[in-house]
Amino acid sequence: MHELSLSSAIVDTVLRHAEGRRVNSVEMRIGRLRQVVPDSLSFYFEIVSRDTLAEGAELELQLVDGLMRCSSCANEWDPAPSPAEEEEQVMVLPQFRCPKCSEPGAEVLRGEEFEVESIIVDDVPAPAGAKS
Repeated sequence: MHELSLSSAIVDTVLRHAEGRRVNSVEMRIGRLRQVVPDSLSFYFEIVSRDTLAEGAELELQLVDGLMRCSSCANEWDPAPSPAEEEEQVMVLPQFRCPKCSEPGAEVLRGEEFEVESIIVDDVPAPAGAKS
């Protein structure tokens, strides 16, 4: 349920940067290692943005696969769950032990992103009295 607080933070950030203009769409990059459920994030974004200048804005999510590098042997791998685990929607912690040498300790190269990439807003400010 952390998607509710994440959605609230997204709306706050977007409204601050929209500078009083209506928000039409928000594009985000979210790393799979963040373990965010995209449908839940979109659902809560819609709720949190109600009665604001972001109400009705489209939330576009680009999911970024994880990439780890072993600190011992420099092997790189995607720590994502197997397709079978994903199909069963089993919550599995990412694999942080090197699959090649079995050593613990790896550097995350990619997959922890949580970034607003772009915001599309109206060209003119919203009418006076519109809620931000």
